Amino acid sequence: MKKALLFCSTMLCVAPPLLAANSDNWQVEGLHGEIHVRGTLTEAPCTLDMASAWQEVSLGDVPAYRLRKPGNQAEPVLFTLLFRDCIRSQGVLYDQRTDTPTWSEMQPIVTVSFVAPADTYFPEMLAVSGISGLALKVTDQQKNTIRLGSRGRPQFLEFPQGQLTYYVIPVRTPEKLSEGHFRAVMDFRVNYD
Repeated sequence: MKKALLFCSTMLCVAPPLLAANSDNWQVEGLHGEIHVRGTLTEAPCTLDMASAWQEVSLGDVPAYRLRKPGNQAEPVLFTLLFRDCIRSQGVLYDQRTDTPTWSEMQPIVTVSFVAPADTYFPEMLAVSGISGLALKVTDQQKNTIRLGSRGRPQFLEFPQGQLTYYVIPVRTPEKLSEGHFRAVMDFRVNYD
């Protein structure tokens, strides 16, 4: 009797999947779906961390009294680009401004270029929308101004995790300064050896 019960319970467990395999549920609402998987296969010494791929930098309330004359600057606000899975690699990159090489046998070297609509008066700075009389300057950690559309100075990345630090600085332009909310969008590209 024990053998027969065990056999029957095993048959009941196997039977529903066999029946389900023969029925076509594709047309039944809620019983199917799709999964789209995407990625990029790269050959680079580091991978940009997903937290850095999309960022929002809040400048908070920028006081107008700091921006009375064209060229006046408000406080810089820091943002970082994080990298992961960095490997020891030899690299050499040339500074596009000075044509001098930066190289290492052990550390990855990168340059970053930022692309955005430029300000009319200060074409190396980002234009803002929503107000007038303000542009945004981007600098690297050493306070070198990043020119829009061109590569920044070559920088070393630590391994296995690395980061690059940048600053956004509100700058007064010759236009009449208006108050209100403003925004700007900037794309970036990381370049390796």
